[in-house]
Amino acid sequence: MRDFLENGIEKSIFASRWLLAPVYLVLCISLAFVALKVLQEFLHILPSAWEKDNKDMMMFLLHIVDFALVGNLILMIIFAGYENFVSKITVARNSEDKPGWMGKVDFSELKLKLIASIVAISGINLLETFMDLSHKSDREIQWMIIIHLVFIASGVFLAIMDYVASKTHSH
Repeated sequence: MRDFLENGIEKSIFASRWLLAPVYLVLCISLAFVALKVLQEFLHILPSAWEKDNKDMMMFLLHIVDFALVGNLILMIIFAGYENFVSKITVARNSEDKPGWMGKVDFSELKLKLIASIVAISGINLLETFMDLSHKSDREIQWMIIIHLVFIASGVFLAIMDYVASKTHSH
């Protein structure tokens, strides 16, 4: 009886990973929203693209790069999270379009890739702010810089912790 109960509990615990599947589906839908926002930005600038000065064009491009980084971040979380915590994506196994890193990113690498993406996104936002300082107060800019530095420090500390952990596990 004990083995039956234990086996049932363990099967339930193992199956509970599927509760994350809707989270990844919503992230897929969110990725579609990112694509729609990029198209919206593009259609907004298209009629006046020739009249835009370099600064406005750079701001547009930085917005698009920002969306691309956010999209990459979402996709990375979907693929790596689903494969690490729910199930292998078997339909991608033999696809020539399968990203090289897919199926090879463990939780530690995912954390580092996520923080690197967040730092890049924060850096793009900071660059956008520096290109148009008139829309932000000195206090807002100061906080943006502080937050960016915190993201960088977090990334460095995560990398150090992972390095130390890998060295202690290998001994």
